[in-house]
Amino acid sequence: MIATDIEVVKAMFAAFADRDLKTVLSLAHEDIEFTAVTGEHAGRTEPYRGHAGMRQYFRDVAAVWEELRLTPREFRAEGDLILVTGKVSARSRARTVSGSTGWIWRVRDGKVVFGKVYASAADAIAALEEG
Repeated sequence: MIATDIEVVKAMFAAFADRDLKTVLSLAHEDIEFTAVTGEHAGRTEPYRGHAGMRQYFRDVAAVWEELRLTPREFRAEGDLILVTGKVSARSRARTVSGSTGWIWRVRDGKVVFGKVYASAADAIAALEEG
């Protein structure tokens, strides 16, 4: 059975929640481009790229956050994109973040090729609508 794009994205969230890098890499295309708020807090100005970038993202999550919990709630396919809205809860010594968030994903041939985290669900929805 071939997984739908939404199923692939749901599996990616489950792997992130479990901090399961091996599964994340199995779901990520070798040329994945991933942009996350964590990267900004880690001092990055560029997206995480490729499997090496995803490994760095996991290191940055461990360095930046004492706790990071993502709660995706709604998944919607729009063309070749998947919009996900939900909540984030994150805590470090320097900051606490809690509230709505959104993600846009692109899956190609059963692998995630693009992911971007937005500061709010409204920002993700607006980005999707802008194209």
